[in-house]
Amino acid sequence: MSCFGAKDDKDEKVIKIKGKVALQKRNLLDFNDFGASMLDRAHELFGCKVCLQLISSVVGDPENEMRGKVGKEAYLENWSCRISPITAETVEFDVTFEWDESFGHPGAFFIKNNHHGEFFLKTLILEDVPGSGPAHFVCNSWVYPTKCYKYTRIFFVNQSYLTSSTPEPLRKYREDELKNLRGDGTGELQTWDRVYDYATYNDLGLNRPVLGGSKEYPYPRRGRTGRKPNPKDSTHETRLCILNIDIYCPRDEKFSRLKFSDFLAVSIKSLGQVLLPEITGVCSKTCNEFDSFEEVLQVYKGWEKQRIDPNSLKSSGGFELLKEFFRSDGELPLKYPKPDVIQHDEFAWRSDEEFAREMLAGLNPVAITLLKEFPPTSKLDPAVYGDHTSSITKEHIEPNMNGLTVTEALEQKKLFILDHNDETIPYLKRINETTTKCYATRTILLLQEDGTLKPLVIELCLVHPDGEIHGAINKVVLPTEAGVEGSIWQLAKAFAAVNDSSCHQLISHWYYVSTIEPFILATNRQLSALHPIYKLLQPHFRDTMNINGIARELLISEGGYVERIVFPAKYSMEFSSLAYKEWVFTDNSHPEELIKRGMAVRDPSKPHGVRLLIEDYPFAVDGLEIWSAIDNWVREYCSIYYSTDESVQSDTELQSWWEEVRTEGHGDLKDETWWPKMQTIEELTQSCSTIIWIASAFHAAMNFGQYPYAGYHPNRPTMSRRLMPEPGTPEYEELEKNPDAVYLKTIASRFSSLLGISLVEILSRHSADEIYLGQRECPDYWTKDAAALEAFKKFGQKLIEVEDKIAKMNNDATLKNRTGPVKVPYTLLCPYNLPSFPMGLTGRGIPNSVSI
Repeated sequence: MSCFGAKDDKDEKVIKIKGKVALQKRNLLDFNDFGASMLDRAHELFGCKVCLQLISSVVGDPENEMRGKVGKEAYLENWSCRISPITAETVEFDVTFEWDESFGHPGAFFIKNNHHGEFFLKTLILEDVPGSGPAHFVCNSWVYPTKCYKYTRIFFVNQSYLTSSTPEPLRKYREDELKNLRGDGTGELQTWDRVYDYATYNDLGLNRPVLGGSKEYPYPRRGRTGRKPNPKDSTHETRLCILNIDIYCPRDEKFSRLKFSDFLAVSIKSLGQVLLPEITGVCSKTCNEFDSFEEVLQVYKGWEKQRIDPNSLKSSGGFELLKEFFRSDGELPLKYPKPDVIQHDEFAWRSDEEFAREMLAGLNPVAITLLKEFPPTSKLDPAVYGDHTSSITKEHIEPNMNGLTVTEALEQKKLFILDHNDETIPYLKRINETTTKCYATRTILLLQEDGTLKPLVIELCLVHPDGEIHGAINKVVLPTEAGVEGSIWQLAKAFAAVNDSSCHQLISHWYYVSTIEPFILATNRQLSALHPIYKLLQPHFRDTMNINGIARELLISEGGYVERIVFPAKYSMEFSSLAYKEWVFTDNSHPEELIKRGMAVRDPSKPHGVRLLIEDYPFAVDGLEIWSAIDNWVREYCSIYYSTDESVQSDTELQSWWEEVRTEGHGDLKDETWWPKMQTIEELTQSCSTIIWIASAFHAAMNFGQYPYAGYHPNRPTMSRRLMPEPGTPEYEELEKNPDAVYLKTIASRFSSLLGISLVEILSRHSADEIYLGQRECPDYWTKDAAALEAFKKFGQKLIEVEDKIAKMNNDATLKNRTGPVKVPYTLLCPYNLPSFPMGLTGRGIPNSVSI
């Protein structure tokens, strides 16, 4: 029986082409699905096999709109004879094609799965195609049984073609495949669907606003699931059952078997760790409170007592769940690892120097800006929010400015500010009407001769009690080391950290991740797998839709984990929507982002075209090295395919892609004038470099330092429950007697803290199948173009050089911000992870994509 009804031709000159197919059978976590394997074998016995047909890239079929001619069907050999391994592993099958030599070179192939279950098709390699040698088809796609599709699955050879240079016999197939991926915009999407479509964030809960599609709450679009409208409010989508993370996204965007096993094991382990400290907390002096820093430190005690031989688990094969619970890096089951920030010294985090250093080399090194005017002012509308000019005066700070005046420091560009006033004030009154109590903060710092920053003052701002129109009530707190004033200063730093930590989670981390999803959708809808820009960007989208879907279901939704641990609570997503109003895509390249914050100025004489105002700024310094490597790689790659600006303008797929990114994916900002027109090679390369930077290095810097710094919550609290104690109150008296207890009662409770620690532990781990910047799944044949392969090889070599350079800087004692008082070297932008502990909390490694 023919799979595709190909006709025999008595005059054809038939040759045999041997091939090898690599695939992974359907699995259940770390194990093969043996039930499905048995049914597949039964289907084989009844002639329902996996069928493939080669497609000509040279000869068109007049009876099929000149689409490439289709060869005879061929079948995977010896499927029923092959013994399935216990663990889910890649297996290879031989296949022999009978090919009419007059059809020329095959440029694609059809595959039809007549089995019961799906399989993950990795590659097809044709061993010797006459006239061209081996041919590689990189697939990396789940192929479901034929009954699941209304079309036949097709895969293309690894040669890149611009739209205009596509061989004519492949053109229609190319267009057909994109139509299938776009879908028709209707119906609930199923696991096997491969549809990429847009939707607003209307799935966060009935009591949360729809984000996207309005001027009040603009937002990037997410992938559509097609779930039914909520019967109580049709503007919202129905939600899944509690703890259900089977959110629709195209199956090829979902975690691999290995990644899902890692994720599940780490999640169980991390959340399970909450139990023992919580049980212990019942016996403490104050229920649900940490009574002392020693009690906090007890959470981590014992983690280092046992070390397992790394070779002892080699026999466990693919059992990633087992490996996670019995690790080889010293971590014990159900025990929090000790965060880096307290490894060397358990109290160095409290120093002013470390507080300031983390603004340059910590979790959120993208919030600090150059102070350009004094006193600091606000951009908030005074007609709505009143006057929010700072109450800080020269008299407050000049005595501590190492002999400089404010005027001199401004002229010399030595004053910097961490300003969370304007993003916090619009929500502060509503937030403080809940159990959360916090301030909008401003922190001013001085750049000293040794390159370190010195905190000069923290301003704590509250909405005026008579209403927002009356402006703010401000409290100015100055650095003091001893007595109750010293304790007040420590609390002021905690309030500043609460602002900064929450802004990190909701803006620097989450909302920047959300801006990538529209690019993923548009790329798959408008750029063929044959397109060179698709091949360039696709590795940087791996797992992102899946992790974003899980985040919408469990983290950022109504009552989700994020609302439980950050100070904006139920206003969290509105908070990030407010930030999106100010999003400018072109400002997201690393040099432009630094310039926008005033942390760098243009300087053509410098290696990267900018001069840093703080030379020892680890995130900026390392980031410029990584950005330069990315940008050079992208420019060299794009120059292979685009020789003139006209070639960019005439590329119809490229133009449709960019138009859809702007008008659909980021539709709420479609009329902004800053959007690149995509008319020049410069606009193309800059845009692609920016997308890759955000998805890889920027996200790595924002994400993988979470546990090293915020795993010890007193250092990076995300919530506060009390305002500053006032003289004459019982709270002030307690502050005088037991300042540590007051500090811990002010920040998050025991349970919220443990929940937050568990969450950042999950987010801070690399999976065992991570693919890092400068790496690809098929490094030798992801493309057939030798020039592109060579350019990519140079890119990888450059990243190794960058890693060596970072290591040398971290060992340079004159660069004090590289390690600081806590002795934690800045490694978040080291491109590669430690090979000995691939899944550990290493605080290093740049994955290609937002994969966690």
